[in-house]
Amino acid sequence: MSLLPATTTDLPELTQLINSAYRGDSSRKGWTTEADLLGGIRTSEASLAETIAKPDSTILIHRDEATDVLIGCVYLEKKADLMYLGMLTVSPEIQARGIGKKLLQEAENYAHTLGCIAVEMTVISQRAELIAWYERRGFALTGETRPFPMNDPRFGEPKTNLEFVVMRKGL
Repeated sequence: MSLLPATTTDLPELTQLINSAYRGDSSRKGWTTEADLLGGIRTSEASLAETIAKPDSTILIHRDEATDVLIGCVYLEKKADLMYLGMLTVSPEIQARGIGKKLLQEAENYAHTLGCIAVEMTVISQRAELIAWYERRGFALTGETRPFPMNDPRFGEPKTNLEFVVMRKGL
């Protein structure tokens, strides 16, 4: 699997991929939907442009080798010797085929090459199936929680009270 850093030319396709995997009816084709917890969009082109412009941040993308269609991505931000991982995304139509696991492994390899000693992420606490998926890949709950930005429409429109749990894996 080859991953490349996203560029501004990838933003329209990247925005569509991420929103289709997390929200709305299209996200229900996969198993990682947040549609029952949040309405609205997951991200915007403007938000993604800010993300890839930040120092020590990247969104690595994966395209289907035969069609060149964007099918996966992962957000990474280096914070000292820790790599924050977010927005691990696989197109809903092809989830549960091992692509997410490969994206995660490549993200961990990337973090290791930058001298990180651990990967950390936040997951919405109600997402038990996703937490279990990460646990099967070596991540552990730290016991720490963080507030969800309930009144910030850039993160969606919560349908219930939400919070994040923090997960970490040593490299």
